[in-house]
Amino acid sequence: MNGLKKWQAYALAGVIVLVAIAGAAYAFRKDMVLYFVATRARDATIIEPNREIVWDQGPAVAAEPAGNRPPNIVVILADDLGFNDISYFGGGVVPTPNIDSIAKAGANFTSAYSGTAACAPSRAMIMTGRYGTRTGFEFTPTPPGMTRIVDMFYNDGTRFHEMLIDREAAAKAPPFREQGLPGSEITLAEALKPRGYHNIHIGKWHLGNAPEFLPNAQGFDESVMLESGLFLPEDSPDVVNAKLPFDPIDQFLWARMQYATSYNGSAWFEPKGYLTDFYTDEAIKAIEANRNRPFFLYLAHWGVHTPLQASKADYDALSHIKDERLRVYAAMIVALDRSVGRVLQTLKENGLEDNTLVIFSSDNGAPGYIGLPDVNKPYRGWKLTFFEGGIRVPFFAKWPARIPAGAERTTPVAHLDMFPTIVAAAGGELPADRVIDGIDLLPYAANGEEPAPRPIFWRDGHYQAVQTGGWKLQMAERPNKIWLFNLNVDPTEQNNVADENPEKVAELKALADAHNATQRAPLFPAVAEMPVTIDKTLEEPVTEDDEYIYWPG
Repeated sequence: MNGLKKWQAYALAGVIVLVAIAGAAYAFRKDMVLYFVATRARDATIIEPNREIVWDQGPAVAAEPAGNRPPNIVVILADDLGFNDISYFGGGVVPTPNIDSIAKAGANFTSAYSGTAACAPSRAMIMTGRYGTRTGFEFTPTPPGMTRIVDMFYNDGTRFHEMLIDREAAAKAPPFREQGLPGSEITLAEALKPRGYHNIHIGKWHLGNAPEFLPNAQGFDESVMLESGLFLPEDSPDVVNAKLPFDPIDQFLWARMQYATSYNGSAWFEPKGYLTDFYTDEAIKAIEANRNRPFFLYLAHWGVHTPLQASKADYDALSHIKDERLRVYAAMIVALDRSVGRVLQTLKENGLEDNTLVIFSSDNGAPGYIGLPDVNKPYRGWKLTFFEGGIRVPFFAKWPARIPAGAERTTPVAHLDMFPTIVAAAGGELPADRVIDGIDLLPYAANGEEPAPRPIFWRDGHYQAVQTGGWKLQMAERPNKIWLFNLNVDPTEQNNVADENPEKVAELKALADAHNATQRAPLFPAVAEMPVTIDKTLEEPVTEDDEYIYWPG
């Protein structure tokens, strides 16, 4: 009998231990998952030490003066930069004198729109001049495991709106690396080739990772690629990190991302120094190597996208900013602005300033998930919404030989217009075998010739918008709602006037329906839908009165 009691006591103790272990495992399940993700990423990737990039050298002596050649083209694209992050517009947490100088010396398109409110499709539209819904590149590819991690971390019972997961679509989706811009599309680099351009890509691509989608297969002669997502190693003495514990995407990035680049499809290797500065160093070397022939430089910065990491030197110089997260973010903007200044100075020093078309923009507005409420002011909304905060972007163009300084152009324009504008500036011809949705803005920028009125469309799954004549309609299925704003009198979208204007709603809806009828099905599906609160950051508590949308991606 005593033996039986001992056995029962041991069994009970064992159960208690197992329950305790299970409880601890459940309590720390998120940490365990992130550790597994981080370990798997490190084990699966070899990152070699930094190596010197040897750029292809153009002619030692120019065949003709710079002014007699087609213009050099430099497109500098920021990532997730908010409208209020630029001091030219009267705001900004730090001055951006170099970015501002492009508008002051050229044209500022005051009503400029991104292709969409998310990274990859917006970049595809810049590269092709075609709507993402026309090419099929409608949704943003997400890295392996990201949807599962965000699902676990977001749907933990603490959120007012849950993230929606389409597991059937996820099972049918092609692998992440194969979710790319089809090679049948003609990119800006390919369109410039017949004009003798040497095409250079530096930074983010996000248009597919399989070989047939990479920059070198899409018209670029040389490419320095963002291969992961850290600006410096997390434990570097030269970096200051700002983590966002309320953001599941940020937690995934810190676990998964590494400090890596490549050149022309090489093995991964470490960049040299803070990533924004590294890309700038390479851009300067590329400009100098090609100063005697026409070149197209697509400098696609990762800044100021999360993870929020600043160089310690830039962070230390902003001691007047007391909020640590805002200070890191501001320091990232300082690095981005410094990059623009160094590129402009290099063009000047090499006698290329007058005959170089420089365009600066951001791929979309700033996100609410960084928890900084003022980044898109005065506009409502964030990245992943079609409110103005998500799609209103800076669009500056400087070309001293053609565009007058200080030109303010108010007619709405879009990222789609970069393709035809740049091709026209280069003296090239648009592809004749396909629809190009953008328009040539050069006559407008240079001479003030107003472009013909046209609607601008946005679509991401069930969520759509159209803007024309100052009226903007947004339509969503989740929630089932329509917003109509008269931007002529309400540019910050404070008053939804859909109920008072049923005829205008019907008119704009008919435009959207006719447009959709000419578009194609997505190349790959949206596998999740993220709720986004229009007027609050992700850090702020949500109530039933807060407006929101679900963003498919």
